Amino acid sequence: MDKQQDFVLRTVEERDIRFIRLWFTDVLGMLKSVAIAPAELEQAFAEGIGFDGSAIEGLTRVYEADMIARPDPSTFQVLPWRGERNGTARMFCDLLNPDGTHSLADSRFVLKRAMDRAADKGFTFYTHPEVEFYLFRPQASPKDPLVPVDQAGYFDHVARGNAHDFRRAAIQMLESMGISVEFSHHEAGPGQNEIDLRYADALTTADNLMTFRTVIKEVALEQGVFASFMPKPMAEHPGSGMHTHLSLFEGDRNAFHEPGAQYELSRTGRSFIAGLLTHAAEITAVTNQYVNSYKRLWGGAEAPSYICWGHNNRSSLVRVPMYKPGKTNSSRVEYRALDAATNPYLSFALLLAAGLKGIEEGYELPEGSEEDVWELTDAERKAAGIKPLPQSLDKAIELMEQSELVAETLGEHVFDYVLRNKRQEWDVYRSQVTQFELDRFLPVL
Repeated sequence: MDKQQDFVLRTVEERDIRFIRLWFTDVLGMLKSVAIAPAELEQAFAEGIGFDGSAIEGLTRVYEADMIARPDPSTFQVLPWRGERNGTARMFCDLLNPDGTHSLADSRFVLKRAMDRAADKGFTFYTHPEVEFYLFRPQASPKDPLVPVDQAGYFDHVARGNAHDFRRAAIQMLESMGISVEFSHHEAGPGQNEIDLRYADALTTADNLMTFRTVIKEVALEQGVFASFMPKPMAEHPGSGMHTHLSLFEGDRNAFHEPGAQYELSRTGRSFIAGLLTHAAEITAVTNQYVNSYKRLWGGAEAPSYICWGHNNRSSLVRVPMYKPGKTNSSRVEYRALDAATNPYLSFALLLAAGLKGIEEGYELPEGSEEDVWELTDAERKAAGIKPLPQSLDKAIELMEQSELVAETLGEHVFDYVLRNKRQEWDVYRSQVTQFELDRFLPVL
């Protein structure tokens, strides 16, 4: 038994942990959980815990249903909302086939595989997400209008406001689980908040994001409100995204930093951005996986709709933040399209794959744009070579289906499942008769 496993076993005994939740995600990024008793831990480390994979979105087909969840002891944390006595802890799991091989349907393994590929080239991939979400008052019925917990705006300080207490409680809970928070503030929409996690390697960040979304919902329940990461819950207010800062390190050296270069950005960093831009449209069905995602992307309010980059241009898809003198590790790029509701394992894997492709192939970075891309005419955007992101899930699926990069990165199983699931979602969505149609057409037609 290794040291990490031994640490988990001792902690469970010393802290009177009665339940250990084994966490993993389905292909859509929804958290799944099975609880085991402390007596089962040693066997779980040695052999894993068997379950029916065919009952979970995208894992296996019925005739090959058996799967194994094997806990990763490095992810052990006590769940603070379950109380001090007779506590509960969690670990993320690797999903295995009965023969012990990695399941090709495991989102976490997709990201591990992409990071191993980067490591073969000498790179470690770091990410730093800025997560937006809304807080609403409880609804008596799902058909009731949404009521935000406040009417505040960007960076507003509301005396005794719900959001202050909420963010404080959430951050305390996150930090008690070893998840460091860098910033928090009220966002532009009423009841909208943002909490930024400190940068970490992409796998740790993805695990932290799955925990983050759970913590936010738990704290909301405790405070008598509900939290939503839906990309665009209200038509008249900004959507919730997850602007994510990306960087590659070679050992302790930031591979994106080059003294004296424009924006202090190295050739490696420029090619990485070029890869993001070149492949952005074909990865959007994963980074923005819901029909509602496109209401955010094309709904204004600084959401990125066009494929371009800039320095301090917040209408661009990729932004190169201001370099901080003397802080070479701060050189990074910001990808602004990600939804807060994305599957972080698959999205980070694709962002890394797109950037690495740019480095491997020596992609040339086009001219940046410092203008508000939304304000340009179609002719001006065309002249500048600025193309749009997909305007619907239907178009995003079509582009993903043709992408060798997405197929290779996700693997055949996940690639095929995502396409099938998203086609089904689009088919159901387009068959709906909306309130807009009834209000506009029923009285006059």
